[in-house]
Amino acid sequence: MENELSVSYQREYKDRLFKFIFGQESDDSKKWRLQLYNALNGTNYNDPDALKINTIENVIYMTMHNDISFLVDSQMTLFEQQSSWNPNMPLRGLFYFSQLYQIYLTQNDENVISSQLVKIPTPKFVVFYNGTKDDPDSWKLKLSTAFEHPDESGDFEWTATVINMNPEHNKRLHKNCKPLYHYNSFVYRIKSNIDNGMSRDEAIEKAVDFAIKENFLDGFFKTQRAEIIGMILTEFDEEQAHRIWRKDGYIDGRNEGKKEKAEEVASNMIAMNLGTSEQIAQASGLPLEKVIKLQESKQVSAK
Repeated sequence: MENELSVSYQREYKDRLFKFIFGQESDDSKKWRLQLYNALNGTNYNDPDALKINTIENVIYMTMHNDISFLVDSQMTLFEQQSSWNPNMPLRGLFYFSQLYQIYLTQNDENVISSQLVKIPTPKFVVFYNGTKDDPDSWKLKLSTAFEHPDESGDFEWTATVINMNPEHNKRLHKNCKPLYHYNSFVYRIKSNIDNGMSRDEAIEKAVDFAIKENFLDGFFKTQRAEIIGMILTEFDEEQAHRIWRKDGYIDGRNEGKKEKAEEVASNMIAMNLGTSEQIAQASGLPLEKVIKLQESKQVSAK
């Protein structure tokens, strides 16, 4: 069943489910992200069009396309969902917001070399974490933790607020934002199915059927069933790729023979059909041209 399902959903799904739910321009998506914003900030905005989507696709890392950024009330908010623990979120956020601010300045005809102070939206970076790391309801990651030399001055700081989305945490947030509760319940259902012995594909199928039965997101899972399954399969493939990188010791970048290791990582990803050429290049650190040549050589040898 697993191979049959994987073959049936070979389309390339560039968005993850989190963004598919909260980051589209449909009326439902606008409504859901407004509920999410209000639940997080204790506000009562009622105009979904007050949120101006400001998303950059595939910016820095392979999973960056999962980010959702929008402007409301002079605040620039970035949401990202993570199922793998990543202590580098403040640095990612710094990179991401620098590009968002450049776009903002251009759109508003602002000039940073002006003699007048340029006002910019206040940043807020929220990471929704639903992995296996055992932590409190929320905590903050700081850029200064990554400094080679400790600096407690706070002069150069960037912060990511991590929200623990596992079922036993943040129950009030789930209660105040039903779309987020439905999303998280679906993800947790997949994990529970796998823990109970189901294959990956069966676990996904059963979780989607459960979401349809429970009318999650007012029928969204029923109307978007194929797209949702394709996205979840893609997410699982990316998680598997991350495990390969960690196993190979490539991520820490301190191994000897880095070039050989990079080619090995790329070859493994190609053999397992994990990611596009661009994603493999980003993950391995190899030039895109080199990745394409490796893919071509694999195709020739397979004939």
